[in-house]
Amino acid sequence: MSDTRATLLGEAETLVRRRGYSGFSYADLAEAVGIRKASIHHHFRTKEDLAVALLAAYEARYAAALATIEESGGDGLSRVTAYGRLYLGGVEQGLGCLCAAFATEGDALPERLRADVAAFFARHIAWIEETLRRGRADGSVRPDIEPGPQARMIVATLEGALITERLLDGPSGFGSVLAALAAGLQTASATKPS
Repeated sequence: MSDTRATLLGEAETLVRRRGYSGFSYADLAEAVGIRKASIHHHFRTKEDLAVALLAAYEARYAAALATIEESGGDGLSRVTAYGRLYLGGVEQGLGCLCAAFATEGDALPERLRADVAAFFARHIAWIEETLRRGRADGSVRPDIEPGPQARMIVATLEGALITERLLDGPSGFGSVLAALAAGLQTASATKPS
């Protein structure tokens, strides 16, 4: 990937995460990068092409992060908590989730982008659901947890905390939400000191 293309993707991601998909233009991006709008069109013919590339890069980073969580071992609860910590960077930087920024625009998004965002969330919900199943099996997650609905609630909680804690207590507030989420998932035996 060329340096200009990588710079464009980085700046565009920040713009989307701060303002939303409709909240920035190629003129804004050109100003942020210090190039002409025509140069952006050389790399990304349309704004939709740019957004699809942004989402693909974001997805690749998350896939690598999930692989790292898997490789680290640990029980189901610790993996869900590690997943939750992935959101902390956004809180620290004052940025929302890229996919949530896209999702808030719903039907206003181009169809391809809307489908890609939905697929991103579906993959993450499926990963959390499987992690919760494994957590029930290893005894770290309460046996009465229903993995499917709980996985959706976890994503909704983390996305909501990312939005609110950027305005409220920042990383410490987000940490409190994550701790409460983990406490609600863990088995009684997991809370007792060994």
